[in-house]
Amino acid sequence: MGQKSSKNKKDLTHLSDEDIDRLTKNTTYSKQQIQDWHQGFLRDCPNGKLDKKKFLEVYKKFYPEGKAEKFCAQVFKTFDSDDNGYIDFVEFLIAVNITSHGDVREKLRLAFDMYDMNKNGKIDKKEMTKVITAIYDLLGEENRKGDNSPENRVKRIMDKLDLNDDKNISRDEFVEGCLKDDILRQLLAPNV
Repeated sequence: MGQKSSKNKKDLTHLSDEDIDRLTKNTTYSKQQIQDWHQGFLRDCPNGKLDKKKFLEVYKKFYPEGKAEKFCAQVFKTFDSDDNGYIDFVEFLIAVNITSHGDVREKLRLAFDMYDMNKNGKIDKKEMTKVITAIYDLLGEENRKGDNSPENRVKRIMDKLDLNDDKNISRDEFVEGCLKDDILRQLLAPNV
């Protein structure tokens, strides 16, 4: 009989030496800090899995006036790097590290990855419209008419960021454009 892969059997409540090694190499945290974070993670997620429902509950606490579902789904999908339906501790801590200790470019690249919904390395008009609508929902934006409609906002963003006129925004165009435009950066990557 065949055996299941060890990845499927991995005890997510246990922090392996391999996990600690990966995290010390890919984050700014020490071994002790990683272990402390892990204990806190297990208090909130005793099975070692942060699922979409729990993730949304946490997100809603930060945005009580908005509708967090659409935006949260994109954030979750980005952090769930192996696409298994939950965020494990390693994925969680790498995401926390980038969002709290990463430099501006790292944070903008992470924002780009969130908005590149089909993971093809570019953001098209349809993806950007979904992003702007999700941001409006999250922030509770009521005024969505005229210049402030998602479609008009997307047109202005595409005009500004799509430098080679290919109807897509590449990762480089996104990062460089947001670095040059504070207003755009505040809209697309508010914590950067």
